[in-house]
Amino acid sequence: MTTTESRQRTAVVDADIHPTIPAANLAARLPEPWRTRFQTFGTRVAPPPAIYPRVRNGGMRLDSYPANGIPGSDLGLIREQLLDAYGIGYGVLIPLQAHSYGAEQPEYAQALCHALNESIREDFLDPEPRLVSSLCVPHESPELSIAEIERYADDPRFVQVLFPGGPETVLGHQKYLPIYRAAAEAGLPVAIHLGGIEQHRGDGWPSFYLEHHCWFGNGMAMLAANLILEGVFEQVPDLQIVLVEGGIAWSAPLMWSLDEAWSLLSADVPRLQRKPSEYFREHFWFSTQPIEEPPNPKHLGMALAQTGMTDRIMFASDYPHWDFDSPTTALRELPKELREEIMNENAYRLYRNLERP
Repeated sequence: MTTTESRQRTAVVDADIHPTIPAANLAARLPEPWRTRFQTFGTRVAPPPAIYPRVRNGGMRLDSYPANGIPGSDLGLIREQLLDAYGIGYGVLIPLQAHSYGAEQPEYAQALCHALNESIREDFLDPEPRLVSSLCVPHESPELSIAEIERYADDPRFVQVLFPGGPETVLGHQKYLPIYRAAAEAGLPVAIHLGGIEQHRGDGWPSFYLEHHCWFGNGMAMLAANLILEGVFEQVPDLQIVLVEGGIAWSAPLMWSLDEAWSLLSADVPRLQRKPSEYFREHFWFSTQPIEEPPNPKHLGMALAQTGMTDRIMFASDYPHWDFDSPTTALRELPKELREEIMNENAYRLYRNLERP
């Protein structure tokens, strides 16, 4: 089956695929003095697999290791296990290395993020038209981040700007507004994936991996509330935010609680001109993995309906992580029309550069 035939058959859009660039490949794209620094000292911010609690293999599928390399580094294996196996129309790459690279010393962070973007472009996007990517920016340095956004503005294969859920300060801080503005002006949503400078702001420091993994939604709820209450969407009204890998069902009770409290405490958040839920529904999108899984699968549809945002939910496999969701079996208990929207239509509306089949 050809790529075109596969895309026409299913046109599934996978909103969360994690590539990894081997250190040697990245170093080859770094100019001096950053190449020597990277090879000699590495980076100061530990990546998520290096922080306890974490499963020993970094949270990867055991079958995702190529013969030589690390999961997510081999395009051939990504094609075999995901793109070809499930007839993926498009896959959105989210390079998690950017979470720690973007928090390095400014010029070093810029060099690392640019090398990462170039690696993604040359090693994945150029040879595989089904892949598009998130743009990695030195998020703690707004001017340098804007420069990186402008550098790739003419490449439609970079469909969003990537932020970690754990930056140096809260995401609603005024320091990040210039980056949000630049993304919105370029027509790019901002994708927020949990990770970064891990401070466990949402769930506290856990004792167990299970404890941490099951409370990803807490971190997402806190950052979403902060973005709204800081007035970010009043200041950048065209900004769209994609919440990646943090659940969905928590958003309905959060909106209920915010609206109820705002009706009495609106003087505390003077930038807000409308109910918090209105900002939430107009500016946020979700990916499905991990998604809440009630004992009765049919209750999931009821929970999603409560959000009023089923037109803003996108399928994600989370390849190559251990809790990968298969496009053929995920969300099967949802109504057919809703599942079809989640599997492709919603992503086509957000990522406008994707060509429909």
